[in-house]
Amino acid sequence: TQNAEHMAVVIPCEDMIDDGLYQSILRRSDEAIKMGATHIIFEIDTYGGLVKAADAISTYFILELGKQVHTVAYVTEKAISAGAMISVSCKDIIMRANTTIGDCAPITMGDSLEGVEREKAESFIRAIFSRAAEANGYPEPLLKAMVTRQLEVFQVKNRKSDKYEYFETKDLPKDPNRYDIDNKKLVVKDDEILTLTASKAHEYGIARAVVDNRDEAIAFLAKRDGITFADYVPVLKTLWSEQLVRWINSPAVMAVLVMLAMLGVYIELNSPGVGLPGLVALICIVIIIGSKYLVGMANWVEVAIFLIGIILLAVEVFVIPGFGITGFLGIVFIFGGLFGMLIRNPPGEVPWPKTEFAWDLFLDGLVGLSFGFVGFLCLAYLFARYLPKMYFLRGLMLQPAAAGEQLPPSITTAAPKSAGVNINVGDIGEVVSPLRPAGQARFAHATVDVVTVGQFLENGVKVRIMEIHGNRVVVRETK
Repeated sequence: TQNAEHMAVVIPCEDMIDDGLYQSILRRSDEAIKMGATHIIFEIDTYGGLVKAADAISTYFILELGKQVHTVAYVTEKAISAGAMISVSCKDIIMRANTTIGDCAPITMGDSLEGVEREKAESFIRAIFSRAAEANGYPEPLLKAMVTRQLEVFQVKNRKSDKYEYFETKDLPKDPNRYDIDNKKLVVKDDEILTLTASKAHEYGIARAVVDNRDEAIAFLAKRDGITFADYVPVLKTLWSEQLVRWINSPAVMAVLVMLAMLGVYIELNSPGVGLPGLVALICIVIIIGSKYLVGMANWVEVAIFLIGIILLAVEVFVIPGFGITGFLGIVFIFGGLFGMLIRNPPGEVPWPKTEFAWDLFLDGLVGLSFGFVGFLCLAYLFARYLPKMYFLRGLMLQPAAAGEQLPPSITTAAPKSAGVNINVGDIGEVVSPLRPAGQARFAHATVDVVTVGQFLENGVKVRIMEIHGNRVVVRETK
């Protein structure tokens, strides 16, 4: 209603467009509606990001949010690639002076798209831009020119409305009485992807206005629509937790987490007891699962599969002798759960990329896992080779003693003190409780707490004492 007070709420959309930003936009838009917003102004400053995430945001703006409030894209610096996609999905675009919008040609990691693959990718994005043009009244040929090369667009004046309209070469009007065909102007050449400055975007009817700041943008809307906005304009920024989750899900950080998790498990299995490496591995695993779940990449089925894998592997290591089907299934379930977390899918569907853009998202996550695995292999090798030689860290991993080495014995034994326990390096005994890697072995008439040199041994296995160091007795299997 005219002259009624309206409320504008600002939601900044900056940096990379990804699933984390999509989830954040959903939360903040819902919060704005609960505050009574009639207009939501999305401040855009981005070079783009994942097409899949941008498509989800575009669909939300056009089919859901736009039916509840008036959506406005206010370009503060740049709206490039996927940034242009979410901008044109708003009912209005307002640009600050000297900003830019456009260039949404699809790109992928690795080889450039060519031929049929490029056309498949472009046709998908063109459809998104065409939907936005139809929903919000932007010149469709110009929006399509932001996606596709080899597309000429002409500006032709409509004699009746005295306004300019835009046509592809194949759609040029033929009625000279309605259109000034002789004075048509080529505005997009067939060898360029359209990127516009604020002034050109305004001239071509994409930007509704060019302003110097947010206040002027709100003033333009108020004057054009004959309404009054409340003086207070809330700005709903991303939460620190949302920024943290987006950072964690980047390939580089995910690679570090995967590397630390695997390295922690490796060191824990090669050291006595449960200590810091195991705790680090557990924390990294929780962070990986939690971050994927929070951005919608992991559903409850994939989390359950991953946890079942952890349980199966733990049962194989600590309960069942040897390594068999339980351990194998545990590894399969763990990698299956991680694999599923790289793809957004409903719990009832098999996690497999179905489009080129889903493949982009999948490969992005796969890069993080791959680099993490390679990093783990390198560090595991270095730790196994050099850690035993570092005096202040050698206790983290088991190490063999030099031949004939004997240190003053100091042992924990289940035998009474009167038994007169006397053991030495080289003594042979028998395992009486499974060594994983810590357990007990009997030497003569004494049962002694021991640890193996990185091996898991079962009851009855013959072992030889390789080292006696303080209260630690290190053994190795012998024939």
